[in-house]
Amino acid sequence: MNSKEYIELAENKLLHTYNRYQIVFDHGDGVYLYDLEGRKYLDFVCGIGVYALGYNVKEYNDALKDQIDKILHTSNYYYNVPAIKAADKLTKFAGMDRVFFTNSGAEAIEGALKAALKYAYNKDGCNDHEIIAFDHSFHGRTCGALAVTGKKAYREAFEPLISKVNFAEFNDLESVKKLINKKTCAIIMETVQGEGGIYPAKKEFIEGVYRLCKENDILLILDEIQCGMGRCGSAYAWHAFDVRPDIMTTAKAVGGGVPVGAFLLTERVAENSLVAGDHGTTYGGNALAGAAIDKTLDLFESKHIIDNVNKVGEYLYAELDKIAGEYADIVDHRGKGLMQGLEFDHPVADIINRALEKGLVLINAGTNIVRFLPPLVITKENVDEMTAILRECI
Repeated sequence: MNSKEYIELAENKLLHTYNRYQIVFDHGDGVYLYDLEGRKYLDFVCGIGVYALGYNVKEYNDALKDQIDKILHTSNYYYNVPAIKAADKLTKFAGMDRVFFTNSGAEAIEGALKAALKYAYNKDGCNDHEIIAFDHSFHGRTCGALAVTGKKAYREAFEPLISKVNFAEFNDLESVKKLINKKTCAIIMETVQGEGGIYPAKKEFIEGVYRLCKENDILLILDEIQCGMGRCGSAYAWHAFDVRPDIMTTAKAVGGGVPVGAFLLTERVAENSLVAGDHGTTYGGNALAGAAIDKTLDLFESKHIIDNVNKVGEYLYAELDKIAGEYADIVDHRGKGLMQGLEFDHPVADIINRALEKGLVLINAGTNIVRFLPPLVITKENVDEMTAILRECI
């Protein structure tokens, strides 16, 4: 079957919850993808921030193949070595104390919210606590994650959702102060808003929120699902600030391509929140996922991934700044490391479609922002290749 035939079959069999581009990718190598017909594409999306190490990495592939030959799954009634090794490495990498492995980012958010609510319940025995989230945020599409996602269009068909959630304005500390009351148990925020338009938290804002949490015994939950794992130039984006979350979430790049996520907690929160029976998962932390995380973290160190992010991220920022200055319809350029965006004064669907036709994979963030989420192993030469195509498409 060719691409057209596969697409027709998919349209007849898959639930229509995505507006897919008319392309069928077959395999990848390095920072390039190839479709069924063998056409080559420079990838500046990497599965929405998943393939941080690039495609077809031999050491990673071999580690997964070795684990497949041993065992994939035993359930969490038993221990498995890959998950134990992954837990040790990930907590050290993140600077947290405890971890719960999930299958996705949305599940990590669900677990983080449950931990926060249980922590508050254990304090006062009440179940009427409130959470502060932020406008334009995105945390996932399951019901708990939707409840704290700051886009009403995503939520309204599925309400009522969990606990009372109040929405503040991102990077506006005063808007947060106005919402805090005795029932506030947690504040959840992306360290860099992704789907909402590539908005990094300002230093005075995130550190101010952190102080408010400490002063009021409110838990700070940082969502690092898209902006974490080195993408913003440090192991996690919050490491660049004088803060430490009580709970954080991670997913996407943490498994190197295997579906996996996690929420991590400080010892204080871990000891005073979820206990046996409060939370669980059949597949989370299975041996294959553990092997993926374990090897991904090894490769982050041996390949000096974060050093490359800082070097090439600075170059990407400078080159995108040049482009922003060349075209009147580009109204802003934002981002950190290898998570950046160009905001236009019009929808960008045509630009992204043209780029795909010319062999460049890009994605939007909202209707008018081109988002750049390349593999973290890209080079300056890859940036030059991308910007040449982008200029043609603009």
